[in-house]
Amino acid sequence: MVAITKIVEPSSFHEAVKDPSWWEAMAAEIKALELNKTWTIVNLPLGRRLVNCKWVYKVKYNSNGTIQRYKA
Repeated sequence: MVAITKIVEPSSFHEAVKDPSWWEAMAAEIKALELNKTWTIVNLPLGRRLVNCKWVYKVKYNSNGTIQRYKA
């Protein structure tokens, strides 16, 4: 018998930074984005607006119900 305990996924950055597991997941995601050269930092042209973004947090489970990883 496998008992799956549902981990509560944070709904905001302020909730996530309180838990070291989510902090590590966010650091890993930032590192992957930097290694893949996903973006280039540039000055915002006059008259243009920034595109907003936000963190999305998910717990990935193995088929037996154990936690595989925290994904940010």
